[in-house]
Amino acid sequence: MLIEKINSILPQTQCGKCGFSGCKPYAKAIAEGIADINQCPPGNEEGIQKLAALLGVESKPLNTKHGLPKPESVALIDEETCIGCTFCIQACPVDAIVGASKKLHTVIAPECTGCELCIAPCPVDCITIIPLKKKADDLYIYGNKFEKKSADHLRIRYERRIKRLEREKKDKANKFTKQIEKFKPSNYISAIKSMPKQKITQ
Repeated sequence: MLIEKINSILPQTQCGKCGFSGCKPYAKAIAEGIADINQCPPGNEEGIQKLAALLGVESKPLNTKHGLPKPESVALIDEETCIGCTFCIQACPVDAIVGASKKLHTVIAPECTGCELCIAPCPVDCITIIPLKKKADDLYIYGNKFEKKSADHLRIRYERRIKRLEREKKDKANKFTKQIEKFKPSNYISAIKSMPKQKITQ
């Protein structure tokens, strides 16, 4: 399928800089002729050339209105400033941030795409984006060495998150429906009719 082939070329940062909510929606837009092949800053010129070759069209320069290419990076949360609001967790497209309400949050560095979507929602500005220095053995420096996850791995995490959010939304809607059902007048009438009758004594 063309959409899947296009999506496999995209970097899976899920940053939204292309104007779409993620890499797959952007891939779908390209396949449908709604979006151009040069709207992905993380993919840079290399990504544009691959897309052009796949689609049999001419390559073109990156459209810089969508942003400029940046080095591989990850988010870092300042432990002393974090208030545990969970806004960054909700914003992360690949569930690379863990923590609980009013507790310290932290970034799972190898899973982070460096999309920067967690920065804007943070009310205390405790998140920074750290560029990574790539070593010859394909490991990156971020405090300790770690192996950056592949685009395919990040794509799977993104898709799992989308499915999880859809499932949670459905569960919430079903729960709400059941609560509404309890308060229907017909249910009250049925409950009253089913109550045992008490004899009145004088």
